[in-house]
Amino acid sequence: MSTLLKIEKVKKSFGGVQALRGVSFEVRRGQIKALIGPNGAGKTTLFHIVTGVEKPNSGVVYFKGERIDGRRPDEVVRMGIARTFQNVQPFAGMTVLENVMTGRHRLIRSGAFRTLLRTRFMRSEEGKVRDEAMQFLEFVGLADCASQDALDLPFGRQRLLELARALATEPELLLLDEPAAGLNTRETSELAELIRKIRDSGVTVLLVEHDMELVMDISDEVVVLDRGEKIAEGPPESIQRDERVVRAYLGGE
Repeated sequence: MSTLLKIEKVKKSFGGVQALRGVSFEVRRGQIKALIGPNGAGKTTLFHIVTGVEKPNSGVVYFKGERIDGRRPDEVVRMGIARTFQNVQPFAGMTVLENVMTGRHRLIRSGAFRTLLRTRFMRSEEGKVRDEAMQFLEFVGLADCASQDALDLPFGRQRLLELARALATEPELLLLDEPAAGLNTRETSELAELIRKIRDSGVTVLLVEHDMELVMDISDEVVVLDRGEKIAEGPPESIQRDERVVRAYLGGE
């Protein structure tokens, strides 16, 4: 498998606190790769750097061989990287379907003039976007909720909505930030199957997650951070046996 994302010696500090200390690893096409570590290890900071929210102090991030560190978040999305967040953020006052339609925004060609005049082209494109958004709802299992207000969905289904909205941007790489947070055992099991389904559809996945059972179940490889440094990387079975990981993250025997 070819390299899709390459993170090379990335450092980031906030004041006197070093959040990342020269972190390097790669994500290959078709992988589900997990990024784990204790709170404060630098996981979310790394996601921010990959998606353009933060700039590294030094180091380089490549996507499909092109340098992306320092690019704006909207540029990163257009290049093919999407992200979900720890806290679900559906748009208020919009239906479930309309929320997913916003994910198609970067692919819409109608400009402000066509939109204002409601031209035939604009109406046709809007119908196409609506149909495509519905397909993503069907993919995550939310088609029956399309007309509901997004804020009326139970928490677990809001998680699925956020996934559908991210997938609607047609990413090549999907970053999932604690997707199982707040889910019960059944919902977590269903999430695992959905993440595999996303990978099988051709989308590479990089996730931050604290649920170790989920991580070890679905990941091809795991990267472990502790205090901003990479302390281990490899398949789940080797990570479970790594003494440094046990000490830093799993808390003992």
